[in-house]
Amino acid sequence: MAARELVVLGTAGQVPTRTRNHNGYLLRWDGRGFLFDPGEGTQRQLLLAGVPSSAVHRVFVSHFHGDHCLGLPGVLQRMSLDGVAHAVVTHYPASGQVFYDRLRHASAFADRADVRAGPVTGEGVLAEDPVGTWETRRLEHPVESFGYRLVEPDGRRMLPDRLAAAGVAGPDVGRLQRDGVLRVGERTVRLEDVSEPRPGQRFAFVMDTRLCDGVPALAEGADLLVVEATFLAQDAALAERYGHLTARQAARVAAECGVRRLVLSHFSQRYPDPRRLEEEARAEFDGDLVVAADLQRVPVPARRG
Repeated sequence: MAARELVVLGTAGQVPTRTRNHNGYLLRWDGRGFLFDPGEGTQRQLLLAGVPSSAVHRVFVSHFHGDHCLGLPGVLQRMSLDGVAHAVVTHYPASGQVFYDRLRHASAFADRADVRAGPVTGEGVLAEDPVGTWETRRLEHPVESFGYRLVEPDGRRMLPDRLAAAGVAGPDVGRLQRDGVLRVGERTVRLEDVSEPRPGQRFAFVMDTRLCDGVPALAEGADLLVVEATFLAQDAALAERYGHLTARQAARVAAECGVRRLVLSHFSQRYPDPRRLEEEARAEFDGDLVVAADLQRVPVPARRG
């Protein structure tokens, strides 16, 4: 299984269809799991995808429309049933606290999991995680909505030929990475002598919004962007009225922001043929494009170079 991948749990907007479950996306990143917008049926979709509840460490809810949050009670209650040992933080717009409280305790159950509320009150840095920094930006929708972005810290790539020339091998490589400097015989080896900069990777999640400043701010330089494409351009007026993006708009943003792999999702039931969405997006974005399907696994692109 890929160390970094997106597990698509559902791709339908507003209502499920015979082939598409309500929203739901799980990002797996170096042993950490991040669940986004769990709509109805997410617990079952996790089961079908072979993902245990213990794989989730944070939950992100963009806004409190039902297709993005009505699966939350089942997921959180399953964590208690399964005895998930680690803490799970749930992020959501603070203005929807009343909805979160109702969902968190929607029915009677043995509440044993360590579920911690992480309401979002504004833009900027949201949380520091072992794999990077989570940021958030406001989006534009009829109810308050936020998008989320993971920024991995920059690091360094070790260069085997330079390590060998400097006589650094085995456990000494780890010591040099940790301390930044190592004494080898009569010589001092610095980390920068045997390595090169390695930019951190970026992931962005943009759901249920019309075009606004927050969309490119989240998408900028993303290795993997998951973005709604609810409408086709022919229905752009509906998209604007109801606070959504067209496939063309989403693809244009991805092209302008240098996105490496674009994942389109949250499709209106009025478009049974996903090829129409793909054709429209291809007119704007010539990069790596995925029109998401339920239970699909999408790897995060390998690092450049």
